Amino acid sequence: MHAGQGASNGLMAENPKKDVTKIAAIMAMILIAAAIGSYLVWHSGRVMSVASAYFAKTLCSGVFVAGRSADDIIAEDVMADMTVFLKHWDADVDRERRVVRSSIFGFVERGAIYRPGLGCTLVTGTTVDALADQAGDYTPPALVGRSAGLLWPEGSRVDTEVMSGGVDAVKLKRAVDSAFAEPYPKRLPRRTRTVVIVHNGRIISEKYADGFKPDTPQIGWSMGKSVMNALIGTLIADRRLETETKGLFPEWSANGDPRATISVDDLLRMVSGLDFDEPHTRMLSDVRTMLFLKGDSAAYVKSEDPAMPVGKSWFYASGSTTLLASAMRDAIGGSQADYFTYPYRALFAPIGMTSAIIEPDAAGTFLAPAFAYASARDWARLGLLYLNDGVWQGKRILPEGWVRSSLAPTPHSQGQYGAHLWLTVPAFLRPASASQHNIPEDAFFMLGHDGQMIAIVPSRDLVVVRLGLSRRRNAWDHNAFLSGILEAIPER
Repeated sequence: MHAGQGASNGLMAENPKKDVTKIAAIMAMILIAAAIGSYLVWHSGRVMSVASAYFAKTLCSGVFVAGRSADDIIAEDVMADMTVFLKHWDADVDRERRVVRSSIFGFVERGAIYRPGLGCTLVTGTTVDALADQAGDYTPPALVGRSAGLLWPEGSRVDTEVMSGGVDAVKLKRAVDSAFAEPYPKRLPRRTRTVVIVHNGRIISEKYADGFKPDTPQIGWSMGKSVMNALIGTLIADRRLETETKGLFPEWSANGDPRATISVDDLLRMVSGLDFDEPHTRMLSDVRTMLFLKGDSAAYVKSEDPAMPVGKSWFYASGSTTLLASAMRDAIGGSQADYFTYPYRALFAPIGMTSAIIEPDAAGTFLAPAFAYASARDWARLGLLYLNDGVWQGKRILPEGWVRSSLAPTPHSQGQYGAHLWLTVPAFLRPASASQHNIPEDAFFMLGHDGQMIAIVPSRDLVVVRLGLSRRRNAWDHNAFLSGILEAIPER
């Protein structure tokens, strides 16, 4: 009895240390689990907020900018190729106030407001009423109608029966029709919505999917970057800005801040070295955070730290375009209304892009890296401006030599990028197993997410516009499509 009691006491004397260790380990595991749980809740909340914002913004622009039905946009744009998770979202379109709200079971609500001439803006860090009052004395530009008796681009008449000399009409039709074919409709839907072919300055072929017309504004996604190239060019022509201008923002003015050495040209060529994470494949990448979670997109990008020395590396970054939009705002000066009207006064009206808009963020900065809209014919006008070296019907819009300098290959880009213009179709926008195609060396491109393209081929006097919703990488091949068009077009 005493021996057993002694043994028991001996065991009791050793257990406290082991118990403390076990308790500490358990507490550590609980804290780690709590931290992981908190992070997952925080991360999931932000992911849902991005999804809800995308839903609200896409629906708002589709209804009020493109003039399409809400049901079509939800079915064909928002839900296309999306997970079941997104299908639990609800949306409300207030046509009287021109506000769209999206939520999941009433939670994670995000909203967007439409303002005439400005398109839709996410209500982030502000209110609908504040955004309605933001523009001050801004009034939407008065749209000038085009004469129905004149051929495009002087007027609105298109005669595709009159072919330019040497064009093979049969091959051209075959190539255009092929863009709308769906060889793998379930697995790899192409969803081509528009094709417009311009040769010798005239539209020689165009085709539209059901629900889309020649005057339907369509999103260009990153083709808006090339719009920014043009706008910066107009500011340089007006001597309000220079490509070598540095010290762009007060936020970078601290002594020794390497960002103060970033120039306008560095941003155009995307060699700023800023740590901006672009891939759309990551739900909370910098580009999605900037577009869908931040009310002041420029402030977000300005806060990015350098990842590399300026000019020593190239990586595609939409944040560079946002910074250019902010620098443009400073160069224009004046009121918010002056900034809002500038793209129309300096670029869109002079070349007849009367359907074009660039949607701003809640702080009033144009989100040119993603949210530019125009009809297919107006996107073709932009391509024609660049085909003609920045001259529109005898009037110089862009500085002499601007297009040529913009097409100079950017160091470290492997010859694929200029200054907000693509010199080739990059690998990440081509099918993984794409075939090689003989594209003329002088061809260059304005490219956007989901398969948007303006191809400019000076040696063929050719502009090709393709707009669609090809979300899956292998669904669409820009080079294969362009190659088919080129087979029908003679060299100059």
